[in-house]
Amino acid sequence: MTGRGRPRKAKSPDTKCATGKTRPEELKPVSLPKSPGKGFAEEKQKRTTKEQKPKAPKKAVHFEEKPCVQSTCKDKTTKPFTEKTNKQQSTPTEITKAPVQGTKACANRAETTEQSSEKITKTPKDTTKDSLKPTKAKKCGGKAKSAEENSEEVTKVQPDAPKETTTASIKTTKAKTCARKAKSPGKITETTTEMLPETPKDTTKVCVPQERCEVNSFLNKTLENLKIKRDKKSDAAKVINTIVKTISMHLKQNTQCFNKVEELRTGSYYEHLKISNPDEFDIMLAIPVERVKVNPFGDVGAYYSVELKRDKSPLHKFQETNTLSASKMLEEFRDEVKKCVKQFPEWKVTTKKKGCPAVTLITTVQSITISLDVVLSIMVKSSWPPFTNEGIKIDGWLGAKVKQEYKRKPYYLVPKYEGRGNVEHDGVLAKDTWRVSFSHVEKAILKNHGSEKTCCEKAGERCCRKECLKLLKHLLNLLKEKDSSFDKFCSYHAKTTFLHACCSRTKDSDWRGSNLSHCFQLLLNDFIAHLEAGVLNNFFIPTQNLLSGHNQSKCKSLAHRIREECENGFPIFK
Repeated sequence: MTGRGRPRKAKSPDTKCATGKTRPEELKPVSLPKSPGKGFAEEKQKRTTKEQKPKAPKKAVHFEEKPCVQSTCKDKTTKPFTEKTNKQQSTPTEITKAPVQGTKACANRAETTEQSSEKITKTPKDTTKDSLKPTKAKKCGGKAKSAEENSEEVTKVQPDAPKETTTASIKTTKAKTCARKAKSPGKITETTTEMLPETPKDTTKVCVPQERCEVNSFLNKTLENLKIKRDKKSDAAKVINTIVKTISMHLKQNTQCFNKVEELRTGSYYEHLKISNPDEFDIMLAIPVERVKVNPFGDVGAYYSVELKRDKSPLHKFQETNTLSASKMLEEFRDEVKKCVKQFPEWKVTTKKKGCPAVTLITTVQSITISLDVVLSIMVKSSWPPFTNEGIKIDGWLGAKVKQEYKRKPYYLVPKYEGRGNVEHDGVLAKDTWRVSFSHVEKAILKNHGSEKTCCEKAGERCCRKECLKLLKHLLNLLKEKDSSFDKFCSYHAKTTFLHACCSRTKDSDWRGSNLSHCFQLLLNDFIAHLEAGVLNNFFIPTQNLLSGHNQSKCKSLAHRIREECENGFPIFK
């Protein structure tokens, strides 16, 4: 029939027309081509994905983080191998798990270079990480790939590989060579050089920002301007040494109560933290005492009343009702210092300040006004007060052994009180109490401030700890000059903040000299946080808040001014 009859049912999907007659040669099974093409693979995939269960590809031995150079045998393509290749290409789900696997090479059959390259180019992009894992090629009797063939494979794999894996792709594996021929060293270098240019891209990001370098340079220049000139330092030291030696000799020769005084030089000048000019010096004249009873005055843990147990002590004359009177002892000490200073007309004794434990002397050297605080103190050779048990947390910074060495040293008490002197606790007046001092330990810590013994030595790496503290003190002094309402804030607040910061950032690498601006910024953040919270605990006595007597609004105002200077690049230093 030619068109009006019932159409015949198609016998196979390959039938061209439903009405036409089926030719006998079209019903024959289609033979597979020797080399699989792209169109054939797609058509084969449509027919086999739903009907046939894909065979799992044979496992290959993988090496971690080393790209492989596969070797193949003689270029022979057979029909069974082509069918196997088509099945592997028609199962994308399996390829995602193990996309490119090393073929098992043998002496008779192997894939051609064109077939293996087609497999690589069809690999999905999300499987490139696994595809770069090397495979261990087994020895075979055929010829090894030539340099040109390997270079073609490398260029096809390279574009799909992400930048993260380019560094791993540079490494080459020691592939097992075939029995007949192998690459020459010259050819191997040619293939590896093609992969090298893409590797340095990520390394160019690691650099110091230009802004930080500029701030470092600016801060270093500021520190250079804060250095004390040698001639000024030498002239001031001569004057100070002369007057201190004279006062010490006078007390030893002309008094009974103070004839055992010992010099203890503390303060920023002797800690190598003095800036700008050598205009302030602190000298502690300590009197050792034995067999004393120390009782805390109040709940803070910084003030104590002292009771002498030895009747033969010359200091017994200052003891009333079992309490060594700090006010009476300081008054006689002041009188003796005045007598000694009369022979030095260039020195003047300032008016006594309320609660101040020192006798302050003033003179002028090369147009620089120099003040000397001669501090009376008693040295207690016993264990530190219990309030210090939770303090001086330098275990992670300087070590537990160093901490024990410091705590074996005696501590000092100076005649100082806060508030009104007539306030009484347990029958003891505030003006007769003593405040504990650890200035000798502070000096030792600052002189040996590194977690490594070689820190800031000639053979060691320099840190910026002291530089950061100098900058903080300088900033605080300049702000106090501009605003007198900040006068109650002193350099000891800056030093205490610094000691806490060193215990939180314990390693020398946290304070590298090249990171001055970053370290200074962190120290300022610490100080601002203390001011805003209104809490700055004593480094040795955590129960004492050094900001408890300061107005909270003034603390926040100072924190705001420091933050402004930091955000604007410290215009106050210019």
